Amino acid sequence: MRIIAGVAKGRTLSSVAGATRPTSDRAREGLFSSLLSEFGDFLGLHFLDLFAGSGAIGLEALSRGASIVHAVEKDASAARTIKINSDLVEKSNTPGDFHLYAMSVQKFLEIPAPTSYHIIYVDPPYDFPDAELYKCLLQLRAGGFVRDDAVIAVERASKSAVMKWPSGYEALRERNYGQAVIYYGTLAENG
Repeated sequence: MRIIAGVAKGRTLSSVAGATRPTSDRAREGLFSSLLSEFGDFLGLHFLDLFAGSGAIGLEALSRGASIVHAVEKDASAARTIKINSDLVEKSNTPGDFHLYAMSVQKFLEIPAPTSYHIIYVDPPYDFPDAELYKCLLQLRAGGFVRDDAVIAVERASKSAVMKWPSGYEALRERNYGQAVIYYGTLAENG
């Protein structure tokens, strides 16, 4: 697994043995291509990576110029891997700040939002219940984590039922990457 673009391009990242399911290279490339079409670049953006695993998604955003990247991961082994990977990427003199919240996503969403985010990537385990996912999305909105112009990307198994966005959100599009589907949404204009 490598950083695809930016100041840390080509750096090889560690993965987490057995504890997480990494986003495929194809899905990662598709995700960042879609986000670039929305934002043009990542300079100055605030990026939140929920259920971060190895941290590869957030660190890719950091490499591409995001000014703040927050990763949330409760698994202790995954958190150690994120620390190793962030140290490696930060050696490339990334301009932004990276912070790991070693806690559950549910606990993170109960604290005051450290900032509001332009991009929120949500990649729970594929067996994570839809009801819990919707609760997380509602907490993001209610807690002030989501900027008005934010894009929220949610990865789910392609074999799962089609994701329906909860009240307050509207769908932008969805992209299938083999075993994964990434659903893109934003806040609804009528809120």
